[in-house]
Amino acid sequence: MIPSIFNDVIGPIMRGPSSSHSAGALRIGRLCLDLMNGNIDKALIEYDPNGSLVTTHTSQGTDMGLYGGFLGWEADDSRLPEYKKFIHEAGIDIKVSYVSYGATHPNTYKLTLWNEQGQHKFTALSTGGGMIHVVEVDEFKVAMDGDCFELLIYINNEADSIVQRLQQEFDFIEVSQQPGLINVKNNEAYSDDLLSEIRDNGVVSDLKVLKPVLPVLKQKGMKLPFSNASEMESFAEGKDLKLWELALEYEKARSGESKEELIEKMKHIAGIMKSAIKTGLAGTEYDDRLLPSQSPEFQRQLSQNNLIEATALNQVIMQVSAVMESKSSMQTIVASPTAGSCGTLPGAVFGSATAMKSSDDQVIEALFAAGIIGVFIASGSTFAAEEAGCMAECGSASSMAAAALVHLAGGNLKQSLCAASMALQNSFGMICDPIANRVEAPCLGKNVMAASNALSCANMALSAYQHLIPLDEVIDAMAKVGKAIPHELCCTALGGLSVTPTAKSLEASLEPKKFKSC
Repeated sequence: MIPSIFNDVIGPIMRGPSSSHSAGALRIGRLCLDLMNGNIDKALIEYDPNGSLVTTHTSQGTDMGLYGGFLGWEADDSRLPEYKKFIHEAGIDIKVSYVSYGATHPNTYKLTLWNEQGQHKFTALSTGGGMIHVVEVDEFKVAMDGDCFELLIYINNEADSIVQRLQQEFDFIEVSQQPGLINVKNNEAYSDDLLSEIRDNGVVSDLKVLKPVLPVLKQKGMKLPFSNASEMESFAEGKDLKLWELALEYEKARSGESKEELIEKMKHIAGIMKSAIKTGLAGTEYDDRLLPSQSPEFQRQLSQNNLIEATALNQVIMQVSAVMESKSSMQTIVASPTAGSCGTLPGAVFGSATAMKSSDDQVIEALFAAGIIGVFIASGSTFAAEEAGCMAECGSASSMAAAALVHLAGGNLKQSLCAASMALQNSFGMICDPIANRVEAPCLGKNVMAASNALSCANMALSAYQHLIPLDEVIDAMAKVGKAIPHELCCTALGGLSVTPTAKSLEASLEPKKFKSC
């Protein structure tokens, strides 16, 4: 997988407590719906106790997201909180089972699906930040990330003639073959004439088209200008390019879109982030929530000069809180890079921009600067707390935000990379231990800490503090540290604050209201 700023880092636009649980699950459900030709009558969902989903699928929005995908919804659909009602109305019979089947990834979805046309099996991983990876369809090994039009051609005999025809006559990204299945990837929809031609071949027993679920598709003949921070610095030599401009160079190559198109995408995302801040500060409510609405009171105390003087930091704290409260009340937010860390980047950037009176254009540039740092983290490590604890979420967001703030303050490329490195170094070992199995606390505090860390590291970098370890090496070390964090401390609600007596009592008090399996 080659990361995209708009696929992996700043996005998806979504509702729900967790991007890996809610948005990732929804994308998996959408692909399942395509596999079943748009109609699912029955589903068996199997979670391995070795992973994270047995303890979190009801409380962190997995059921909501997956079933929303079965219904064909988008990740920000306003109906998602009422998913159980709509699943019932659709007549989809769903059973969830806990089975040890040797899952090696904590977010493994093993599904068996039925409709009047037959049965299909589907195994996929939610890899963090809403990203997914399909590993098996009908017991065939596959590799799908949701960024292509996937054509599955089931064959009952050798079909070299089909492969040759596809390769010679059609401009596809990739054609792969194994006994019983041909998988074709393309970034354009397949024509009806082509599909009819394939169906009419005597060796073809079935045909499926799985549509993309990511906003940026895989490109043909893609050549990236760089893939890590070191290569980016070499690419930038003698070009007088700022970090946000380098981000645009990368994303133009990755997406095939123009500078103007990409800026418009980021403006749209910035608008949603601002809306989430506004919504949070107006006050939010939601039944299945641990914390009350707190950011409006912070705003009131700030306006009355009752807080310790720290102009930018107080704006950051308030706006981080507002975004997190929008998330926990099922409003629309931007995972950046995840829903669990969705307050850090917008809170840091918009809060600092408020204090500094930065322009809208400067904010957009700062978000691009953050995005390319996130690309490097996605390439070298992970955003999934289930794999590497909260340092993968809030730590990554802090690193991204630190680079963005340096740009807002007029700093240069080297200072941005210095700030990003220091912020990520400071986050090593941060565990993920949600209280009452909700993505609220200590998540809110960790988002505030991550944004505060970003602000501090930005100022340190602007003052010529030394980061010592290059960003690429920090990312590599982060990946190794993540693998060493115990399973119980990686978003399973099996350790840390999650298992304190008070946390278990709070969880029990919310039990009647929590998401339940259908």
